[in-house]
Amino acid sequence: MARLAAFDMDGTLLMPDHRLGDQTLATLKRLRERDITLAFATGRHALEMRQLLGNLALDAYLITGNGTRIHTLEGDVLHEQDLAPAVAEAVLHGEWETTASIHVFNDRGWFTDKPLPWLLVAHGMSGFSYQIADLQRLPSDEVTKICFVGEHADLERLRLQLSEALGDSAHLCFSAFECLEVLPPGCNKGAALKVLSSHLGLTLAECMAFGDAMNDHEMLSLVGHGLIMGNAMPQLISALPHLQVIGHCQTQAVSHYLSHWLDHSDLPYSPE
Repeated sequence: MARLAAFDMDGTLLMPDHRLGDQTLATLKRLRERDITLAFATGRHALEMRQLLGNLALDAYLITGNGTRIHTLEGDVLHEQDLAPAVAEAVLHGEWETTASIHVFNDRGWFTDKPLPWLLVAHGMSGFSYQIADLQRLPSDEVTKICFVGEHADLERLRLQLSEALGDSAHLCFSAFECLEVLPPGCNKGAALKVLSSHLGLTLAECMAFGDAMNDHEMLSLVGHGLIMGNAMPQLISALPHLQVIGHCQTQAVSHYLSHWLDHSDLPYSPE
């Protein structure tokens, strides 16, 4: 039986309206009752996730910013990784052929240069919001990650531009169809989960994980039991064809899977 369960949030634990279903919350609490450690592995900010954990009365480790930060149950920083200042400056001061909006994250919060109220819908549970700022004046030595939000085809073209300009000095990944992220090299949820599991005295073989996007690829491929959502990016399903695909986040498929697993952990699971 797995001893650590790691969960992506958007498109995985959260339903399309960005809420955590009651059945899912109850199942997570069942895992804790069975002494299975929980970890939320997400692109969301640690400030937001700590607020959510408090609201939900759940004890869980946090892997936030797609692996840029790991926090303990008490909220202490276990691991941190930032973009090199030169990389942050290159991205923020570069002239990119894109219509995507740009978003900068550091330990103080989320910053963008123009109001985009539609982005706040995804943060209704926590009330977490961006701050309007002159991005080129933000300190480049404390940037955890930079995100571009726009149409997928435009972001694909931007990814090629960034890859050519940055080389191996940054890790580029899609956290959603409409979100391209610039992260520190070697920084991903899988690498962070490896740090966390080692801290807990566990191996990755003793972990299970759930995800739906390309920023979950490393995590799902490294754990002993990786599960892909039925609503996942097709690229993720193609990249990890050996992993089981379960149901849709709309139907709280993670909860269905785990409820069966908890009741019949010695039996194979049949997806919805």
